[in-house]
Amino acid sequence: MTKKDIVRVISEEVGLTQQQTKRIVQMTFDAIIDSLIRERRIELRNFGVFEVKARAARKARNPRTGDEVIVPEKHVVTFKPGKTMEARVRELSDNELASQAAAKSQSDSNAPTKPETSGEPDSHSGRWDTD
Repeated sequence: MTKKDIVRVISEEVGLTQQQTKRIVQMTFDAIIDSLIRERRIELRNFGVFEVKARAARKARNPRTGDEVIVPEKHVVTFKPGKTMEARVRELSDNELASQAAAKSQSDSNAPTKPETSGEPDSHSGRWDTD
């Protein structure tokens, strides 16, 4: 589901235009972000808790070269779902989950496929076409 889908659903439910609803939804998202920046935490009862946490600097490896690199400390947003959300998600039966997976698989199979590769170097770049 995208923001556009959320706007459409809410617009139909409350009887506002999609433009009005889009503005309200965006203002809500902006308020959540602003609260996270100011207070580092926002708790939405029956929904969940967003929190800003510091992730410590760490050592890692460049996968291409194998060289060790230092990944600097950074701040990340975490989300812990509320009890109501967890309970409603848990109610999904195996059949509902299976039908959703089947629908996704069907939509994925309708997507265009990549052309087969020749395994030969590309004449323009000289790179191997390996996908």
